[in-house]
Amino acid sequence: MWLEKLSYGFLRVLTPLGPRYLKPSLMQRVYLLWLFRNFATLPIKVLSARQQRRIERMCAAKGFVSLPMGAVDLPVLGTLEQRPPIDVEGPPPRFPSRSVSETVAPFAADQNS
Repeated sequence: MWLEKLSYGFLRVLTPLGPRYLKPSLMQRVYLLWLFRNFATLPIKVLSARQQRRIERMCAAKGFVSLPMGAVDLPVLGTLEQRPPIDVEGPPPRFPSRSVSETVAPFAADQNS
């Protein structure tokens, strides 16, 4: 069992669209076997920041693979309960806040005409 997982194991990531599978490299499979040594399923929130970044990089670099139909007996290294967010550029830009009088002034001008 361990040898199968080490040789050609997959990481299962549960997303809102359904499960997705990731084919890690040999060193990544060793790391994932150690990470999931006590639990078959882990929520992303219980991982440390370093572990989350490593999983994020794996998902971004490798991409998800499609599995053949009827592939039920796959050696799964572990299951993440939620896909980690891929935040390459940071949070979306925020618009500068304007005061209420600046926002209402054009409508007040229409009212006076």
